[in-house]
Amino acid sequence: MSEKQSPIFSKTYDFILWLLNHTETFPKSERFRMARRLEDSAFHFYELLIETAHSEHKHHNLIKADMELDKLRLYIRMCNSRGLTKPNQYHYAAECIIEIGKLLGGWIKSVSVSGV
Repeated sequence: MSEKQSPIFSKTYDFILWLLNHTETFPKSERFRMARRLEDSAFHFYELLIETAHSEHKHHNLIKADMELDKLRLYIRMCNSRGLTKPNQYHYAAECIIEIGKLLGGWIKSVSVSGV
């Protein structure tokens, strides 16, 4: 699976662009706390996808990506609980993460079946 073959790359890219625009609106005190965690986690997730596409150890990298996606879910929920996202923004972010998670799950399943 490569960046050009899987929609997970474009969905994640689009989500990161949205996230960057969203975190720019955080209060200054939260830009160095929640915004940074969100952004770092999203970038790390995308980097893990790239590493997986170029790696022989796909399953291991995909599990790491799945853990990073769980962190991203947590940070999004925390932002919502702290009032940093509006309900429609939280709904959009949650839907994106669910969709990306399904794509990731499919990739993990295909790697597990093929034994790569």
